[in-house]
This record gives sequence, structure tokens and C-alpha cells, in this order.
Amino acid sequence: MAVSTKKKMVDGAIPAHVAVIMDGNGRWAQRRGLPRLAGHQSGISSVRPIINSCASLGVSVLSLFAFSSENWFRPREEVKGLMKLLIDALEREVDELDANGIRLKFIGDTTVLDARLCDLMKAAEVRTYENTQMDLVLAVAYGGKWDLTQAARMVARRVLSGQIEPEEINEEVFNRYLNTAELPGVDLLIRTGGEKRISNFLLWELAYSEIYFSDVLWPDFKSKDFDQAIEFFANCRRRFGRTSEQAEASSC
Repeated sequence: MAVSTKKKMVDGAIPAHVAVIMDGNGRWAQRRGLPRLAGHQSGISSVRPIINSCASLGVSVLSLFAFSSENWFRPREEVKGLMKLLIDALEREVDELDANGIRLKFIGDTTVLDARLCDLMKAAEVRTYENTQMDLVLAVAYGGKWDLTQAARMVARRVLSGQIEPEEINEEVFNRYLNTAELPGVDLLIRTGGEKRISNFLLWELAYSEIYFSDVLWPDFKSKDFDQAIEFFANCRRRFGRTSEQAEASSC
């Protein structure tokens, strides 16, 4: 049954920040006797409808796990193909994203990426910087442990230089050095493909997110499947460590 988006918006049950682990591309291809890269190519077609759904619902941030730090260990040809797909997608899609008011942001270790891809990512961020419809965050060469480590390293440097006292370090201070410093925490994480793990994605930001696992492989994940995830979120009671009574009172 499709979600009534107007009702959910009135109820205030739309997540501000949705994150998606787009899993199942390789298995989708293998089941059809196709090379794995064909699955990744098909998976790109599932991205646009989800962006459109988020924008129409009033989601503020959509974060997509495009390429993880662990994906470098995949076969060389697959990695090379994935990088080319990212380049092609940026060259093809940025015009429309900009026209629709979508602001692009990239997170991840850019030092290990091809110069051409880095240039396109930077240009897309600059071009769409003033857009306000929604933030689209693409995690490329990203890992949650990597982000926590690089943030800790930067905080340590500032302690050594005398800019910060150790006693001044708290969650707010540490958050400033993460790749996602400007973003709200994740309200809803969606993982497709049937696996039930978070795979080193946004470890800090997922602290209090609701998690929705779908058995649908990413290339087959459509707007109706996304609606089911939103309906799941709308039915969650988010307590943030409080009792049900306290959560109910604070929402009144």
C-alpha cells in the first residue's frame, strides 16, 4: 500500500536525513548472467526516483553510499568501471540536479581518487552550493572508521598546538572535524539487498537512526519500496534514551 505523503508530512513523520546503503547490484547482475558492472549501471537508474521522492516529501538530506573504503579490495576491473560510472553520472546529471535546486556534497578520502573525478566533484559542489531544495550527499571512498580517525587526528593536532584543551573536547567539538559536520544526524537508514549490517557507513551519524532493511536488490528498488521505508519510519517511536512517557510528553 502506498504511503500518503500529505498525511505523513502533516504528522511530521518525515525524516530530515535519510541515508541509503545501495546494496545488491552485483547479485542482480549475476542472477541475469550479466557482468557485475551491468548491475552497477542498472543501479544508477534507481537513484533518480529516490531523489525525487525525497525532494517531494520534504527530506532535507539524502546520503548515498556510492563507494566505500573497503570497495577498493574488489576486482581491479570492477573498481575501474565503478569510477568511470561515477564520472559519467556526474557529467550527465549535475545540470538537472542544479536545475531542481539540489545541492551536492561529497564525503570521503579524496586523496585516493582520480584527479578527473575529484575535479568533477569539486565543480559540482561549487555550482550547486547555493541550492536549497535538498542536500544530496555522495559518499565516495568513504568509511566511518576512516572519518572518525581523521577527525581524531585533527583534534589531536589542535591539542598539541594549544588551540584546544583536552578538557574542552566533547561531542560538539569532535563533530566539527567530521566530513559530515554541517549535516544533521541520520534519522532513517535504508539498506537494500537483504543484508543486515551498516558496513562502516556513517558510524557517528547513525547513533540514533531508525534502520530499515529491504530484501529488494538496489536496481529493483523503486519509489513504492521507498514509500514502505518512510511508512516504517512514521510508525517508529523515537525515544532517544528516554522512556515512552517522556518521549510522548516532549512531542506534545
